[in-house]
Amino acid sequence: MANADIGVIGLGTMGAMLALNIADNGFRVAVHNRTAARIPQFLDTAGPLADRITGHAELAEFVAAIASPRNIILMVPAGAVVDAQIEKLRPLLDADDMIIDAGNADFHESERRASEAEKAGAPFLGIGVSGGAEGARFGPSIMGGGSRTAWDRVSHILTAIAASFGGTPCATYMGTGGAGHFVKTVHNGIEYADMQLIAEVYGVMRDGFGKDAAACGAVFDRWNEGLLQSYLIEISGKVAAATDPETGKPVLDIILDRAGQKGTGRWTVIESQMLGSAVPVIEAAVGARNMSARRDLRLAGAETFGAGDRRIAAEALSLEDLERALIAGKILCYAQGFDLLLKASDEYAWDLPMPEIAKVWRAGCIIRSTMLDDMAEALTDAPSRNLALAPYFKTLLDDSIGALRKVAVCALAAGHPVPALTAALTYFDTLTSARTSANMLQAQRDYFGAHGFERVDQDGDHHGPWLDQHLDG
Repeated sequence: MANADIGVIGLGTMGAMLALNIADNGFRVAVHNRTAARIPQFLDTAGPLADRITGHAELAEFVAAIASPRNIILMVPAGAVVDAQIEKLRPLLDADDMIIDAGNADFHESERRASEAEKAGAPFLGIGVSGGAEGARFGPSIMGGGSRTAWDRVSHILTAIAASFGGTPCATYMGTGGAGHFVKTVHNGIEYADMQLIAEVYGVMRDGFGKDAAACGAVFDRWNEGLLQSYLIEISGKVAAATDPETGKPVLDIILDRAGQKGTGRWTVIESQMLGSAVPVIEAAVGARNMSARRDLRLAGAETFGAGDRRIAAEALSLEDLERALIAGKILCYAQGFDLLLKASDEYAWDLPMPEIAKVWRAGCIIRSTMLDDMAEALTDAPSRNLALAPYFKTLLDDSIGALRKVAVCALAAGHPVPALTAALTYFDTLTSARTSANMLQAQRDYFGAHGFERVDQDGDHHGPWLDQHLDG
């Protein structure tokens, strides 16, 4: 019988958890997986929710099990796999059946798929889903992209399964085409940066202060009770306190320092460059992961130059300094991310709902934190204003930027790699420079390429006297 409210294709970790979440919220779900053996395995783990879930090994049977007009969520690997799945599905669907790509898609691909669907007269949504497996199961943050009509058609399901903050669902329509996936991409870029800032502060505590993992965990636990309260600080305390059952050592001490990445942070940096929007903390975070992967090179460097004594005297730097530096770094990192969203909104005519983005991120997603509630308020007051300039965050930066400068100076002097912290500080110093040194760049560009420059005292495009000298010579 065609009685399922929605379908889910892809029973990997995220797809399986999302299907259970949908069923747990009272909706009937049809599921399909390319590897059919996975379907009964999934149903066996569904428990009492299995009454609301039907599994189908054949794609045609799966489609037939969903009530018309059909809504089908794809939770398959990004890229060519999505296109291949859409190609298989379309001949089985009616004109008004909708495909919803909920994977980690490149927003350019979502733009293309939305355009292709529109030409075919079929609805399409590309939604960003954040929160990992736990979020998918119990309430993720959801960022929708596509036509407003398409979003409204399934919003009752998406808001029901999303996380909530103060009774408000963390699921919002962002704009047409790839808007939802772009917002998710920037979320992930901020996530990279937030994680890197925390990791750098942990490194200073470990190598500069000589604190063991448990002591570092206790510091994170304490910070999680203040302005830094967030999911990432919370789990940093938990992982630092964990013990490896095989060796009895702290888990952090047996983990190889080679970080992986799925590419979304890199996408954020690429798009920032294309849009001319500065996100140096995110760039530093991506670069740090790239350097961590070059372990052989780092080992050779340590052997060639020596690691040196990286301890920092207690009187030179305090834990309070580190906490306040992290507060400053976090504000500046998020300010960059929201600036990028604003630039993209203008470039792609999305009219992104800036306050709503901050609200959607308050619960369910990886970067959720109490500070996002204050960011939502600041963006409501002035959606196009850089967050660093908002009165509340200006006050916090006045109180914390000195600590960030102190931490950066002490860490660099002792040989600690702190690329994200120093990038945040440099961003602040550039942000507060009424006159930078870019006039030298413009002079150089005009000298070798006759690119011209603007003058401080006259309108129009101008050249330096060196141009005539070149021509005369």
